[in-house]
Amino acid sequence: MDKDKAHLYNTMSLAYLGDAVFELAIRERIIKNTPHSACIAHQKTIKYVSAEGQSKAARKMISEDFLTDEEKALLKRARNHKTVSKPANVDMRDYKVATGLEALCAYLYLIGDKKRIEDIADEAMRIIDEQ
Repeated sequence: MDKDKAHLYNTMSLAYLGDAVFELAIRERIIKNTPHSACIAHQKTIKYVSAEGQSKAARKMISEDFLTDEEKALLKRARNHKTVSKPANVDMRDYKVATGLEALCAYLYLIGDKKRIEDIADEAMRIIDEQ
């Protein structure tokens, strides 16, 4: 899909798809790097795919200019989308930033940029592991 068409998607639809895209990228890395039982892999995955983890990673990627201007703009557009429901057990600010990161991952998936998704997943894991 071309970029212009991908930009037309509602950011919440992108975030919905991006949740799966990001989690798949993380799961793939965990299984490749440390093959364990599914239970252990799931436990390791949680810290990376939680709203708190995604939010921390996204904020640092923005502040360190890891993301392009286009990527930052899409993330911020999704982050600023009006949210009707309140997430359970997570700070609303973290939830919104995490939603932005998920929307970005979906956008990259739709335009076929798997390499950039991999780069973002690698960087997110590095950032979150610094905790």
